[in-house]
Amino acid sequence: MREIPRESFVIGGDLPVSRIGYGAMRLADGPEPAPSATEAHIWRPPADREAAVALLRRAVELGVDLFDTADAYALGANEELIAEALHPYEGSVTVATKVGVVRPSPTEWVTHGHPAYLRQQAELALRRLRVERIDLLQLHRIDPEYPLEDQLGALKQLKDEGKVRHIGLSEVGVDELRRASEITPIASVQNLYNLSTREHDPVVDYAAEHGIAFLPWFPFAAGAHAGPGSPLAEVAAEIGVTAAQASLAWLLHRSPTVIPIPGTSSVGHLEENVRALSVKLTDDQFERLSRAI
Repeated sequence: MREIPRESFVIGGDLPVSRIGYGAMRLADGPEPAPSATEAHIWRPPADREAAVALLRRAVELGVDLFDTADAYALGANEELIAEALHPYEGSVTVATKVGVVRPSPTEWVTHGHPAYLRQQAELALRRLRVERIDLLQLHRIDPEYPLEDQLGALKQLKDEGKVRHIGLSEVGVDELRRASEITPIASVQNLYNLSTREHDPVVDYAAEHGIAFLPWFPFAAGAHAGPGSPLAEVAAEIGVTAAQASLAWLLHRSPTVIPIPGTSSVGHLEENVRALSVKLTDDQFERLSRAI
């Protein structure tokens, strides 16, 4: 694979983005759950919509140009919030959204991959985001009730119609990613992954080998892995950064196609996350963290 500058990656071969994106779910759907959480997300509107809009615009000022959302986040209101803040998406701003989850109620998340439903939600996303083409449309979850060929076929049809630029997947393994790539080109994978949650190591490696963007959600090491005295805290102290920044730096070092998408409702944390782009681990620090956790 060709050499890629550390600070950027070109999704799908023609969509350059900074390697620190922004996960917008936090702004209108409450906090991300811990990896072990069993409770469903509970939708709530942002406490301060004006502040949410200001934060999104501040992200663009800081150089963030990839914003991740989904039709299921806040029942569509999250996409509308991004449009309110960023439309007409001047410069190189890219919005990635997802379809394939039904919200029967604010507390329920149900995978639903009926091709007609996927098309419907994509059409609604186009309307809510105020665009004629979605740059990156990701299948939120593969639904075992419908053939993968039919689910991706619906997304591919949208791409053929000029309504979608690139197609991605979320929460998949290597076998699923390989099967999907035989149906249509896959530009991105969005899985739970961080320094302390590594079950998708093989997917990260596969994505790097094939030039596929890997967007880790929940990108920060959690619990004791990030606490005082942990290897992460020790390495962070060595280079004078926060544990969160060291977590992001580990991801950036892990693979050239990794694009973390941390979400926050705090401008201070947003600025801290973006500064992680300039944090560089030595090979020894990277290996120490990789072995320790």
